[in-house]
Amino acid sequence: MEKQRLVLVVDDEGEFCATLQKELQELGCETLIAANTDQARHLAISHRPDLVLLGNVMPRGEAFKFHQWLKRSPILKAIPQIIVDAAPDKHLIRGWRRDEGMCIEAVEYYCKPLKPAILASSIWKQMAMEKAEIKVLIADDHAVVREGIRTLLNLQKDIYIVGEATNGAEAVNKTLELLPDIVLMDIVMPELDGIEATKQICSRCREGVRILMLSQYDDEQNMAAGSEAGAVGFISKKSVSGQLLEAVREAGRGTKPGDNRDYAN
Repeated sequence: MEKQRLVLVVDDEGEFCATLQKELQELGCETLIAANTDQARHLAISHRPDLVLLGNVMPRGEAFKFHQWLKRSPILKAIPQIIVDAAPDKHLIRGWRRDEGMCIEAVEYYCKPLKPAILASSIWKQMAMEKAEIKVLIADDHAVVREGIRTLLNLQKDIYIVGEATNGAEAVNKTLELLPDIVLMDIVMPELDGIEATKQICSRCREGVRILMLSQYDDEQNMAAGSEAGAVGFISKKSVSGQLLEAVREAGRGTKPGDNRDYAN
């Protein structure tokens, strides 16, 4: 049986916490609530939550101190955090200070009031992304192709789509920003073609990002150009639904998909 996901909510507004807890329970998440940072530290150490939602606790500034404490902890620093700031009319009394906000390392930032259902959905989505073993960026200028790939990958529990790009330049920028494990890169795209985009990513990005080339033309010239640019595999769009998952998972494990075979065959 799959382990239930655990969320630690740090906020001293009881009604807000209770409503959010109910929404998260409906999504299948277990929720711990801390009304102050002493409770929050104890729960974080003893339960190791999958995500921390950090709202407002008094006195002002305590939430930021807890945020920094998490980031300094060798065993807790990797836990994703979502910040929920005070409502605008209470910001000068309860909200995060401007200098604190500039130092936040969080995956999302919200401001009250907001619907708990929307917040719960964001929490669920973030945990799904963190849980996934392989994070993928889709780069293709054809919406129909992106939709087909998206539909296929969204059905996989071990794969998460972190973003999409519609041209080569956007693919480079989003790869540097989102740091996916795998980039599915179309060869023919506007502004910057997939070959040049692959070269830029391989020269500028961290180790670990692996590129699989997509093309409707499965000739040896394209395969050679993609390999020379730094791609680890080649997938023909003619058979993308049949071979894509295998290629993504092999690349995600750090192995070369199919020993460089042509996926059209």
